[in-house]
Amino acid sequence: MELKVNKIEQGLHGTVTIPADKSISHRAVMFASLADGESIVKNFSKGEDPHSTVRVFKSLGVNIDFLDEQTLKINSDGKLKYSSIPLDCGNSGTTMRLVSGILAGENFQSTLIGDESLSKRPMRRIIEPLEMMGAKINSKDGHAPLIISGQNLHSIDYVSKLASAQVKSCILLAGMNADGTTSVTEPYVSRNHTELMLRYMGVNLNVEGKKVSINKSKPEPRTIEICGDISSAAYFIVAALIVPNSDIILKNVGLNTTRDGIIEVAQKMGANIEILDKHETSGEIVGDIRIKTTSTLKGCKIEGEIIPRLIDELPVIAVLATQAEGTTEIRDAKDLRNKESDRIKATVNELKKLGANIEELEDGFIIQGKTELNGGCCVETYHDHRLAMSLYVAGLICTKGLLINGFEWVSISFPEFEKLFNSLM
Repeated sequence: MELKVNKIEQGLHGTVTIPADKSISHRAVMFASLADGESIVKNFSKGEDPHSTVRVFKSLGVNIDFLDEQTLKINSDGKLKYSSIPLDCGNSGTTMRLVSGILAGENFQSTLIGDESLSKRPMRRIIEPLEMMGAKINSKDGHAPLIISGQNLHSIDYVSKLASAQVKSCILLAGMNADGTTSVTEPYVSRNHTELMLRYMGVNLNVEGKKVSINKSKPEPRTIEICGDISSAAYFIVAALIVPNSDIILKNVGLNTTRDGIIEVAQKMGANIEILDKHETSGEIVGDIRIKTTSTLKGCKIEGEIIPRLIDELPVIAVLATQAEGTTEIRDAKDLRNKESDRIKATVNELKKLGANIEELEDGFIIQGKTELNGGCCVETYHDHRLAMSLYVAGLICTKGLLINGFEWVSISFPEFEKLFNSLM
């Protein structure tokens, strides 16, 4: 699917309710499926990835019904059943990695498969710690399909070289089915939706700085209300900052401190951002965000412990940096090369087509601004939803507009994306 994006002359104006957080939607289905009783999940994501998680747990014998388009009723006895068919995770790395931790301690064999893109993504990062716990996993040289033969697991004290919420969550979920105390220590604190939701569902975790510990346990059924996804909000934040004369409000956005790096970086660059109506919902901090166009943005250095807090937003931050005076340098983001695409190479290649002054680094990129983006060309998405949305935002300020090839991949996480942007024009 090709999509034409034209320059916006009059600015973006209005209010948008940001759709449900994808990461939290995954976890709501998983943890409610492990609880004994009935849970209700409200404001569930419409993205394809969380629906892959629903299909996997239905295949594992969990009774999941949609009461309406975004409300789920999950009835479970807390026990998963053997599936005679492979469990298809689609394009979702979160599904495959977290479910691997859950199934590693079950008393049956499971096969996890994914689409072509997911089958290229690295799984050794979860296979190794799970095998240290006693799991038996066969893979295709560290990639899907994964054949998991459930075993009796024992606890480990794992020190991860990577700050990854998926790796951390995988180990913690295996630890819920293992003897003893399982702990994970990260180099930096990654997103903590797993810890917050498990606590909300009655599981006792211990968090000490970069270390999280858990004992054998089961979550309790709950009503879970899912907030808006700050990763989805990021595209609107950047668009309002770079499209002249914009003034928008984003409703119901998750403001989790392990995910709000986009706001911190934007404000460091001089952004005009205001947080409204801050409150707590189902264990998560939520609020509304008002963004106005900023006349002068300044480049900055982005590196170190903030990277896990904005890893998914770095391509659109690169777009923002093209409109900031001076140099923006992004480092310590090598794991971008292991996403749905090599996001470092892809971001650099496609923004260069538009006229951006951007240089590829092994672990990030350097952008010189402020640069006029010309457009008038066709860009590729590399089957990557986040790159597609970032290029859309760039297209809003391209002097000659932009043609995006493969825009349909946006439906992986944000099928409402184009409709919501149109409502602000």
